Amino acid sequence: MQDHPTPSLALAQPPPAATPPGEKLPLAAVALGLLALLVAAADADHNRARLSLYAALALVSGGALGWAWLAFGRPAAGWHPHDLWRRASTSRGAVAWATGVALTGFYVVLYWFPGLLENLIRALDPFSAWLRHRAADQWLLYGTFYTLAVLVLGGRALWKYRSTRYHLARTASVMFFQLGFSFLLPGLLLALQQPEYYFSYFWPLKYDYLFPDAVGKLLHGGGLGVFMVFWGVVLSFLATPVLTYFFGKRWYCAWVCGCGGLAETAGDAYRHLSDKSRTAWRWEMRLLYPILGLILLLTALLWVGASGAVPALGVVTGPLGQLYGFAIGSIFSGVVGVGFYPLLGSRVWCRFGCPMAAYLGLLQKHFSRFRISTNGGQCISCGNCSNACEMGIDVKQYAQRGAPIVRAACVGCGLCATACPRGVLNLENGPREGRLAASTFIHADSLRIL
Repeated sequence: MQDHPTPSLALAQPPPAATPPGEKLPLAAVALGLLALLVAAADADHNRARLSLYAALALVSGGALGWAWLAFGRPAAGWHPHDLWRRASTSRGAVAWATGVALTGFYVVLYWFPGLLENLIRALDPFSAWLRHRAADQWLLYGTFYTLAVLVLGGRALWKYRSTRYHLARTASVMFFQLGFSFLLPGLLLALQQPEYYFSYFWPLKYDYLFPDAVGKLLHGGGLGVFMVFWGVVLSFLATPVLTYFFGKRWYCAWVCGCGGLAETAGDAYRHLSDKSRTAWRWEMRLLYPILGLILLLTALLWVGASGAVPALGVVTGPLGQLYGFAIGSIFSGVVGVGFYPLLGSRVWCRFGCPMAAYLGLLQKHFSRFRISTNGGQCISCGNCSNACEMGIDVKQYAQRGAPIVRAACVGCGLCATACPRGVLNLENGPREGRLAASTFIHADSLRIL
């Protein structure tokens, strides 16, 4: 007689295996790709380094896509927590710390010790000559890695969220803008002897695009330069308020921005790590809006100094601009903003440092039609919505009260609504009238039992 194991009746099931057997092969390909990348970085022979680099990119990309298909493409479509809090890679375990150290170390080397990447940079010279008609530099290397991360892990997101058209369109959008507007188009402009310009970034995120020196160089660069200045001004002060009024900040933060694109693709596995405490919210207020104020002050001071009205301003604006570029533009947005994904969540930069997020957030909270409505009578307090929020919003607290979510921080990614098993949450662009009104609860006295 064959013995059959008795199924467990416990509510809390034992944790699953760390890595299912079928997923080990593609993960091994990723590991081999990372090893080949180290070999390329250490090989002074540019031809061998180039072969090693291309092999590394192929192995990492293919392995990551293969793993994503096995993990998310084969199971039934829909929201699955996938035991994120029980995995060492996504619950601040040893794997997460190792990943964070590796990412942080890469940014430190990229910003301050690029000579250590010289072999990798030279390996990209043929590609750079084809795209930009010039030799490669550290920023092309970084852009290549960044774009591949968005595209490859964007494929993961497409499989994972294929049950929702909103997420399919949103993911395809950030992939398109990163590849076309943030990678290929700037390279093409360089090939045409034009300024390297990123049309998907503008003031205050790309703060220097409206500085006097940058504007002067563009205006003297011919018709295209004039259009770039016009584009930056219109997007910053006209299109941004109008689009945010109708759609909230999600039109940019969740659909266009490269920082948001990386967070929504490469950082998706870490979204649940965002701190939902009131202390974290207070730090958002203490950091985010002063940074926006600093950009406003710096831009105004530079224009006043350029007018010649106060010549002594040059003594202040130069060091102030360098301080911002070092502390915020490099350390905060890169080293902390991406390097700390596995420890603090995927939107650290967006929550605490991005001046564009602050600007859009003020417009969204006070002047926008966007809100997330809630039906408190249907909420079962499962907490899936709060767990899915990458911006540190305790969505469950709003849903339990039937209160609409009108928060400056919300980027409208929609994962809270997708994660809800009861359809409590709904992203809306409705009229401003009644925007802050809570939903009406259905009381027992209003029900008729037939």
